[in-house]
Amino acid sequence: MQKTFSLAQIDEVAIEILKQLEDRKLIIFDADMGAGKTTTIAAICKQLGVSDTGVSSPTFSIINEYEAADGKSVYHLDLYRIKNLEEAIAAGVEDVLQSGNICFVEWPSVITQIIPADTMQISLTVVKNAQRLLEIK
Repeated sequence: MQKTFSLAQIDEVAIEILKQLEDRKLIIFDADMGAGKTTTIAAICKQLGVSDTGVSSPTFSIINEYEAADGKSVYHLDLYRIKNLEEAIAAGVEDVLQSGNICFVEWPSVITQIIPADTMQISLTVVKNAQRLLEIK
C-alpha cells in the first residue's frame, strides 16, 4: 500500500496502519532522519490509547515501554546508536521482540537477522510540499 499524506493527516494514517497490522506485532520503520518515524509512532500509540503524554524517540534509552488502553505494553525501540546485533541483544532488544506485544522499531538495520518474516515494514519518504510518502509492506 502507498499513500501520500501531510502531517495534519497523521491520525488517519495511524488508523490505516493499525488496520493493516492484523495479527502482526512488530513494525519496523525505514526512513531518513526527520521523515516522521517518531511522529507516526506517537500517532499510532495515541490510537492504541497510550496515556503517556511523552511518546518520544528512545534515542538514548534504546527502549521505551508504554501502556496501551487494554493494559498491554507497547514497545518503542530506537536502534540508531546500536553498533551491532550483539549490542542490541545485550540491551534486551531480542526479549522485547519476542514479548508478544506491539513493538515499533526505528533504525532496524542492525537486527535484520532476528526480525521475523511476518513483520510489517513501513517506509516514510519526504516528498515535495512537506508531504510524506507512506509505503506499507
